[in-house]
Amino acid sequence: MEMSYNLTGENEFSPPQNLIVTSASSPVENSLKEPCNTPLSNDTLYSNTNSPSDSYVKPLCDAASEKKSQCHKGVKYVSSEGDKLECGWGAFTPACLQFFNTPKGVLLFLCVASFLQGMIVNGFINTVITSIERRFDLHSYQSGLIASSYDIAACVCLTFVSYFGGNGHKPRWLGWGVLIMGVGSIVFALPHFTTSQYEVHFSEETGMCSSNHSVQCAESTSILSNYRFVFMLGQFLHGIGATPLYTLGVTYLDENVKSNYSPVYIAIFYTAAILGPAAGYLVGGMFLNIYTEIGKQIDLTPDNTLWVGAWWIGFLGAGAAALLTAIPILGYPRQLPGSQRYIIMRISEAHQLKDGSHETASDPDFGKTVKDLPRSLLLLLKNPTFIFLCLAGATEATLIAGMSTFGPKFLESQYGLSASEAATLFGYLVVPAGGGGTFLGGFFVNKLKLRCSGIIKLCLLCTVTSLLAAFIFFIHCPNMPMAGVTQMYNRSILLESSLNLTAACNAECDCLRELYSPVCGSDDIMYYSACHAGCKKKSFLDSGKKVYHECSCILENDPTGSAQAIAGRCTSSCERRTVLLVFMFFVIFFTFLCSIPALTATLRCVSDRQKSFALGIQWIVVRTLGGIPGPIAFGSLIDLSCLVWQDQCGEQGSCYVYQNSSMSRYTLVAGIVYKVVGTVFFLLACLLYKPPPPESLPGSSDASENGNCVLQENKSLQTQAAE
Repeated sequence: MEMSYNLTGENEFSPPQNLIVTSASSPVENSLKEPCNTPLSNDTLYSNTNSPSDSYVKPLCDAASEKKSQCHKGVKYVSSEGDKLECGWGAFTPACLQFFNTPKGVLLFLCVASFLQGMIVNGFINTVITSIERRFDLHSYQSGLIASSYDIAACVCLTFVSYFGGNGHKPRWLGWGVLIMGVGSIVFALPHFTTSQYEVHFSEETGMCSSNHSVQCAESTSILSNYRFVFMLGQFLHGIGATPLYTLGVTYLDENVKSNYSPVYIAIFYTAAILGPAAGYLVGGMFLNIYTEIGKQIDLTPDNTLWVGAWWIGFLGAGAAALLTAIPILGYPRQLPGSQRYIIMRISEAHQLKDGSHETASDPDFGKTVKDLPRSLLLLLKNPTFIFLCLAGATEATLIAGMSTFGPKFLESQYGLSASEAATLFGYLVVPAGGGGTFLGGFFVNKLKLRCSGIIKLCLLCTVTSLLAAFIFFIHCPNMPMAGVTQMYNRSILLESSLNLTAACNAECDCLRELYSPVCGSDDIMYYSACHAGCKKKSFLDSGKKVYHECSCILENDPTGSAQAIAGRCTSSCERRTVLLVFMFFVIFFTFLCSIPALTATLRCVSDRQKSFALGIQWIVVRTLGGIPGPIAFGSLIDLSCLVWQDQCGEQGSCYVYQNSSMSRYTLVAGIVYKVVGTVFFLLACLLYKPPPPESLPGSSDASENGNCVLQENKSLQTQAAE
């Protein structure tokens, strides 16, 4: 007697034609309740049928074997087409590599790749953005365009990669992507080696009142600013290379683990991607304390605003690491051994369309050709839950992209920090807040066993909480008083629109606007330079810090009569600093807390065969509406709050001094608007979600995923017997 089991239900599942699975040879009742008891020497149950379809008909266990043994826990599913399941490169598949041919092994290398991607794109680039602006005379909107080039390239490639890569050999797509990303990192560092050495025309006496001032324009700002196109090319390669990572990488993990473990694996994967930027901020901040022209002696310290650190070192190291990481990823098989059972037993929570067209995606042959692409796209566009999850992701991405790019600059301005100090402090915020929030998001989904509607509600709660925390940007640290910029030299109020660096106390010094080197006077006022403070002498402390003496402008305001100034900005004594940092932590934490739940909801609200393509479309929406305009918009807003622009031989360069109150106000408005819009989108996604009918759900999903041979009887299982 032969049995044919047709598994149907909300998943509309028909077993893949290229897989051989095990079944029991007994009456229908026994096959549904009793375990299959035939262990084989290689832990694999084989069928001697002649066609893929026959493999579902012929029994693999006989009555005699059922009496002698119990179900073998190591049941494996093998390909009837002979697809290689070993880890290796071509015929080279050493046994030692098979130790990594598991979901945990894949997770390890994908975590390394995502860590490097985050460290390069969201860490190093955001850390060195101020140094690059200073070195190559760029405006904030131009550096914002460099940051957005990554997302532009990703948008161009996403449809192609997610559709064809989703039905192709995912590890090969992933490996080549990581390889291209490594090349892009090396390209990004090229301008350091192709430009002339960075020279600061700041001699021993330059900047003091008694010196003879002159400025040499060796290289025009227009030529230096053209190097932004090289940076954009590097970012384009970063975007192309990282495209498979967060689409095919996520679905490859999702396909090769149990569905209830999938959020945890994805959370770990994304946590590595969050820790990458944090490491980038910390390591990049350390590199910025090294002068960009290594080995060259110069009379500058990192506290000086003319200082440019070794921004390029990190890109070379991370690029080389990415090239090495691509090698093992290229060796993984199309599917991991034993993963087929997870695909077969998976429960669909796809949004149910009124016209029933969602059943089209359940066809095993759907999505394998180009002609199915329009239909696949139409199915996604008809899914309101998917659409609103994409739009909600775009609003969150705008804030994340904008703040990650200009967050260090915000801290630098608010607290009067150097670029390296601001990058390090921002890294300390991102590590626990971003990384912890990302991991806990996946952990909550797994621990609470949330279904799609519950996951969206969790996202809604997180967004509302971060919205409330964003009101902290009402608070800001006031600018340190700066003579001629925020106040007059006689301490009277200076209008924001005016700038007057010349006063009677420094009129005879003939100070140059091009030489910006702030000093902090003993009167607790910051001056544009020692020359603008009227200083005539200089000495050095034991720490190497420069001290200027006989400063005529300080003498007028200093009751002690010391009339001296120390090189560098005045230290901010903002009492609101701790409160601002704490609430910034909560904004970052709750923003990232909903990232993995939102991604999990996206995977669950679409059919299994559309997951890769759905993630690709979502990333296009997120980057087009969020990642690309985010840094540009934030850069433009920050430029609006600039008080003092660099004057480089008649050309406007980067911004020297920002108005802290304006910067906080613009950040607050942007944060509130995008958080409110994101809340509305999550709410609509929750209200419009239509889950499968309860009667179509299996009676016990846990038992079916435990690796046993027992098939639980439920309403979605139909049997046909032929004698």
